[in-house]
Amino acid sequence: MSAFTKKEMAMMKRLNTPAKMQDFLNQIPINFEKNGVDTVKSPIMVLRAQSAHCIEAAILGAYILSLHGYQPLLVHLASTKIDKDHVIAPFRIKGYWGALSKGNHVTLRYRDPVYKTIRELAMSYFNEYYLENGAKTMRSYSKPLNLKTFSSDWIVQKDDLWDIDNKLDKIKHYDIAPKDIIRSLRKADLIERKALDLTEYDSN
Repeated sequence: MSAFTKKEMAMMKRLNTPAKMQDFLNQIPINFEKNGVDTVKSPIMVLRAQSAHCIEAAILGAYILSLHGYQPLLVHLASTKIDKDHVIAPFRIKGYWGALSKGNHVTLRYRDPVYKTIRELAMSYFNEYYLENGAKTMRSYSKPLNLKTFSSDWIVQKDDLWDIDNKLDKIKHYDIAPKDIIRSLRKADLIERKALDLTEYDSN
């Protein structure tokens, strides 16, 4: 097990608001997993590799939040099989929920703490969760997973954090709506679909 350097710790301690944490996460290039191997890197490995996709950024975000008195939480947003799931790191300020969230598109990003419940927070992502053909694909969200329930190895573990990933799949989830409503969802507008062409990092 390795440890953070003094420089790394000092940097994370300076990120003393969720907004600063999100700005930092945005600056980390996207992990496109170009070698074809799925990863769930720990916070220390993300800093060393300088790349992260949504769950890796959420786990790092949850850790940085914990350094500033927040609970290290994750919420899993589950989609249909034709789309990818998403993971956010929720935080609570004065009774209101917000979230750290990393994506490469203009959708599924940071949320200010203005939501009264986890459901309100999760549902704020629903209309942004769509494919190039306009199909809306978010189907459920999980109750928050507190990373304190895992041994502290997850913070500096060299191996991938598949135990956290698996727990997110198995933890209690809540459907967003009855099936008859889901069957009649309206597709995203053409102008909304064009927004998917705008990305923060180039995969080439």
